[in-house]
Amino acid sequence: MLDHILSILIFFPALAAVLGFMIDKNSIRAYGVSVAAIEFVLSLFLWFSFDSSISGMQFMEQIPLIPSFGINYILGVDGISLFIVILAAFFTMIGIASLTDTKNVKNMIITLLFLQMTMAGVFVALDAIVFYIFWELSLVPMLYIIGAWGGPLRIYASVKFFLYTFAGSLVMLVGMLFMAYFYYQATGQWSFAILDWYRLILPETFQLWLFVAFFIGFAIKVPMFPFHTWLPYAHGQAPTIGSVILAAILLKMGTYAFIRFSLPLFPDASVYFMFPIAIISIIMIVYTAMIAYAQEDVKQVVAYSSVSHMGVIILGTFALNVEGITGSIFLMIAHGVVSGALFLLVGVIYERRHTKMMSEFGGLAHVMPRYATIFGLMLMASVGMPLTINFVGEFLSLLGFYQQSHILTLLAGIAIVVGAIYMLAAYKKMFFGELTNEKNKNLPDVSKRELVALIPLSILTIVLGIYPTPILKPINNSVESIVQLMHDKSITEEAKTRIPNLAASKGIEITRTSMKEAH
Repeated sequence: MLDHILSILIFFPALAAVLGFMIDKNSIRAYGVSVAAIEFVLSLFLWFSFDSSISGMQFMEQIPLIPSFGINYILGVDGISLFIVILAAFFTMIGIASLTDTKNVKNMIITLLFLQMTMAGVFVALDAIVFYIFWELSLVPMLYIIGAWGGPLRIYASVKFFLYTFAGSLVMLVGMLFMAYFYYQATGQWSFAILDWYRLILPETFQLWLFVAFFIGFAIKVPMFPFHTWLPYAHGQAPTIGSVILAAILLKMGTYAFIRFSLPLFPDASVYFMFPIAIISIIMIVYTAMIAYAQEDVKQVVAYSSVSHMGVIILGTFALNVEGITGSIFLMIAHGVVSGALFLLVGVIYERRHTKMMSEFGGLAHVMPRYATIFGLMLMASVGMPLTINFVGEFLSLLGFYQQSHILTLLAGIAIVVGAIYMLAAYKKMFFGELTNEKNKNLPDVSKRELVALIPLSILTIVLGIYPTPILKPINNSVESIVQLMHDKSITEEAKTRIPNLAASKGIEITRTSMKEAH
């Protein structure tokens, strides 16, 4: 089973989705939860079987597809991708379990299972074409979720989401084709295997142009400023489960791809663009935080908050050292847990009042104390309170970039404080003060079904904030391998200075292997 566990993780939910068409609508919820739970258990089994002392790829699978052009079905997982795969399975299970009675719930569950297939595929694919196929396929279920179950502007939001991300992906595909061509020029063989591409050392000029091609595709997906305008519409119009999956998992495809592709393939270009990207990240943090403060819709506050925190992830990624990149990966997981929980909490109150306007609330802590407590915990985690999950990732991300620029790190740290202002302001409007609105006086507190989704997220928020080592260790080992690879491939003096040489400083030897040797 371990020999093909990654394929099972990808195609099991897709097969279950196809079989789901034959399930009675009265039984589909139990069926969906069961399938998602099995998928989550399989992902945990992957973690328990994972050797944390190995920095390279594990559980690799390779099947030739179009060998004459170097296109193969290649899968593998390392510390960088392992926990995002688990997070995707976890949120699919939580999302289906927390689904309310909505129209066509059967179609919604089947769509979520198909979406799970694409998410798993993106994070374990090691062939660029296979990666691209799963990357693009992930757009279709989310397009359907927003367009079929969204708000009044759902068609506009879903089409804008699709067009933005699809256009960026086409530019990325051009970059992938050029990479395969360069590999052919260097070796006489075609290959789209990412690990084979790692062996290429490209001239700086080529690196710059290819970096931009990949950057456009990844930046729109994140989304980075100024490509972020599709996200507030998508979040605002999407149903609760759509916003949860989008914030918790789909946005991480862009940040993950930066680490899997851009940094090891184009180390000199990464150093060249490091400070411009850092400035954009700080703008993201400040600009979207200010917009969030001006919002009256609590879901839009959470949506812009999500974009703001993605800026910190990008900042850590382009610290180009172990601390920063490890922090950014951990913050991807933390951001997924916290933002996913916040969107679930918004869905709880929307289900009761069918409004997301903060002016309609006030004093909710008097009638919904459990809801107020969980919301307060997630708010504290969102702003990076110590002993919560976000603090670990933000601290490491800023620590990593501090080695590159003291001033920009200080500005980023101050910018993060703005996040505390708008989140606390939103909490004050909704939960404190007198309960004046008659419609809120008899609101039921969170139900057992809702607690099933929210309590595990609350536990993760505290436990991983206090003891993050089980996740940090595998991530750190794989990141060390990537950073050393970047240093070895660097051709400019600035890049060799900016990217640490771990082999020299720690006495470790990191070798680059071909796909055949790695397998």
